[in-house]
Amino acid sequence: MKLSPGAVAPAFTAQTILGKPVCVPAAGETSLVHLQFRRFAGCPVCNFHLRTMALRQAEIEAAGVRQLIFFHSSADEMRKYQAQLPFDCIADPQKQHYRAYGVETSWRAMLHPRVFWSGMRWVLSTGRFYRRAENGIAGLPADFLLDARGRILFCRYGQHADDHWEVDELLRLAGHAATRPHAGDAGVASA
Repeated sequence: MKLSPGAVAPAFTAQTILGKPVCVPAAGETSLVHLQFRRFAGCPVCNFHLRTMALRQAEIEAAGVRQLIFFHSSADEMRKYQAQLPFDCIADPQKQHYRAYGVETSWRAMLHPRVFWSGMRWVLSTGRFYRRAENGIAGLPADFLLDARGRILFCRYGQHADDHWEVDELLRLAGHAATRPHAGDAGVASA
């Protein structure tokens, strides 16, 4: 079941691929939390997207946003691709968190022209191509922006593999969230 803005996000405690514990909502949290649900660890589209996010991580942090990235791959597989990223990455090979947040799969994931071009940019810029697609290639991305209490301010369920928030959109949404008196009040919407 898909979640909507204004709802309380499913709480969780997890461990990053580097062994750091993370909680949502976190005690004493004051920042917004951007949850990204990506596809498999070697996905060229996902990795190109995260590379653009990493290049602008200072701006994202300055906007008061903490990022948590999920992949439906094992931690061992993720460390090959995501260990160097400047944000917390979480392995969810059983898709427990994907189900809790209503993140789906579809064969349409690969059928949009943007998917091909994003994937090619990753391959051409890094020379890397995945050898393994844990849990398949049909995963769809999803983005959630949560307030410090764990309420969903904005969300987006991708229609194809390259359908996600770009940095400028995330910063715009974080700016809108900063002007709200309380998360979950009227006016919270999906993006």
